Amino acid sequence: MDINYELYKVFYKVARTLSFSEASKELFISQSAVSQSIKVLEKRLNQTLFIRSTKKVKLTKEGEMLFKHIEPAINLIMRGENQIFEANELGGGQLRIGASDTICRYFLVPYLNEFHKKYPKVHIKVTNGTSLQCVELLENNQVDLIIINTPNSRLNNITSIRTIKEFQDVFIVNKEAFPIESTKLSLEDLLNYPILMLEKNSTTSEYLHNLFLQHSLDLVPAIELSSNDLLIDLAKIGLGVAFIPDFCISEDNKELVTLKTEEELPTRTLVAAYNDKIPLSGAAQYFLDSLDNSGIINESDISLNESSL
Repeated sequence: MDINYELYKVFYKVARTLSFSEASKELFISQSAVSQSIKVLEKRLNQTLFIRSTKKVKLTKEGEMLFKHIEPAINLIMRGENQIFEANELGGGQLRIGASDTICRYFLVPYLNEFHKKYPKVHIKVTNGTSLQCVELLENNQVDLIIINTPNSRLNNITSIRTIKEFQDVFIVNKEAFPIESTKLSLEDLLNYPILMLEKNSTTSEYLHNLFLQHSLDLVPAIELSSNDLLIDLAKIGLGVAFIPDFCISEDNKELVTLKTEEELPTRTLVAAYNDKIPLSGAAQYFLDSLDNSGIINESDISLNESSL
């Protein structure tokens, strides 16, 4: 079926914004032109794609199905356009990264800082999400590469993965509120204390729940949050035992101590993942290679001239 790409682009904008008026603004065409394009597309597909009302627009089941296919296709086209623009703009281009706020703050910031200093004309776009959500961003071609925690149940379909860093998860407490730092605790012992951890839609939550299940223990956390920083803050004021990656621990947090456990906690890894079926831009390739180095980017690292960006 021969359908004009412009019709799909209009559909994508309306489906993403769920608004004919917002789509018209982004496309720089009239709202009536947007409406007419959708009607033409619906007629050619012989399907109703949107449920229209005076206040909002909603996708039908057929519309949702089409959007799942159109979104990665549009993003892939945009990615190809960006790479062509990079070749024509010396020192320009874009670097699109997906990562959690924790990984951004405690691991990526020095690398982003050095990259930006060296190549200030490259636009850096960082999209935050859990490690599980970041895989979806990569699958939909919304980012060039992702830096995430593993194990990750969503990584099964991604083949291009580089190990960047190993880390250890730890239990931390306020030493005055919980004077147990000298005691070696079992996982079962820890259930006697309020556990503070990340919410269920995270790889860390999956990992910790599975760890307790392996010892036939049912973990019922006292508090679940979306931020490791908040977990640290709550541990500081003595609300419980927080479970966080060791790279989040700062020397400034002198009131906090790391608990010793009888069971050895398996190490986890930070990995960088990308789609090897789509060539990485010069900027993305350089940044990926810089993460493989033990230190921060420096002049002796991989050479990158402006034209390759």
